[in-house]
Amino acid sequence: MVTINKQTNSKFTLLHTDAKTNARAGVLATDHGDIETPIFMPVGTLGSVKGVQLKDLTEDIKAQIILGNTYHLYLRPGTEILEKAGGLHRFNGFNKPMLTDSGGFQVFSLTGIRKLREEGCEFRSHIDGSKHFFTPEKVMDIERSIGADIMMAFDECPPGDSDYEYARKSLELTHRWLDRCINRYNETAPKYGYGQSLFPIVQGCTYPDLRRRSAEFVASKNADGNAIGGLAVGEPAEVMYEMIEVVNEILPKDKPRYLMGVGTPVNLLEGIERGVDMFDCVMPTRNGRNAMLFTRNGIMNMRNRKWADDFSPVDPDGTSYVDTAYSKAYLHHLFKAQELLALQIASIHNLAFYIWLVQEARKQILADNFSAWKAEMVRKVSVRL
Repeated sequence: MVTINKQTNSKFTLLHTDAKTNARAGVLATDHGDIETPIFMPVGTLGSVKGVQLKDLTEDIKAQIILGNTYHLYLRPGTEILEKAGGLHRFNGFNKPMLTDSGGFQVFSLTGIRKLREEGCEFRSHIDGSKHFFTPEKVMDIERSIGADIMMAFDECPPGDSDYEYARKSLELTHRWLDRCINRYNETAPKYGYGQSLFPIVQGCTYPDLRRRSAEFVASKNADGNAIGGLAVGEPAEVMYEMIEVVNEILPKDKPRYLMGVGTPVNLLEGIERGVDMFDCVMPTRNGRNAMLFTRNGIMNMRNRKWADDFSPVDPDGTSYVDTAYSKAYLHHLFKAQELLALQIASIHNLAFYIWLVQEARKQILADNFSAWKAEMVRKVSVRL
């Protein structure tokens, strides 16, 4: 059996499980610092969280860990530049933990410019059309060069409406690729003097038996943590929650569980209730750039006429400086005028809210009050203001 050789100082400590649910509070230790879980990870695809400066990200939003993307960083700026810089931490100045996706989601999302086969995946660059070939081994090498604290295994993410036979074949391919990722990981070493963990990814689409099979396979690898992929790709939310429950019955309780690419505030709360520890999603920044603000009292569309003469703070209950520094009327004006500052304010607000939400969930878990608090929060954050 192919298993992961221990190369890191990474350690997950489960502090408490809520009395009435599977919600968990823990700490994931890495060489770049501790991560308090449950945690939301802002997405920094190209080494930057869109529209957000480093000081705001660390001091105001209080991000504990961010993501980079292997596919995009490989194309720009390229591994040669990243290695000359001493890795992504030194390149972008973020000195806390980082995680890199593997490019597996691009296998799913860039179907028009890729070819999939046993050896790996051939891409045509979305930038200039140049041809590239990703194998599990090459992806591990790229992630070593990027230098993230957590490296994701290379997988195929099947569409949410895949038929059973396609999902089965895709799952088997992902498992074969995982063993190749592990072999490459085991025979290489980190480049920059600190440990790098490898997280496998559970796939299986919306089929419980495939999800169980994949979870058992992944659990056998003795990884520092495990991920749940292939959800929030078109399937109904209730099906996603069912798949999380199926998988989390099997994944080890003493390792962090990362639900990839999810999602809305309600999705986060439902995932936490089912034992998920880590989340990422572009939604806070992407929706923010489109004038949608998430708050603990509901959702605001800042382009709506109703905010044009509302001079109250953007969010009096918010945690970011932008929430009280600017008014709703001013932010409405900025969006109508297509000022770049609007995108920045909204992105900072939404990320700060997401971080607040998971931190508050953590407090409620530790107090054994998560269930009651979550029910009220789901009601409140779903309201359209």
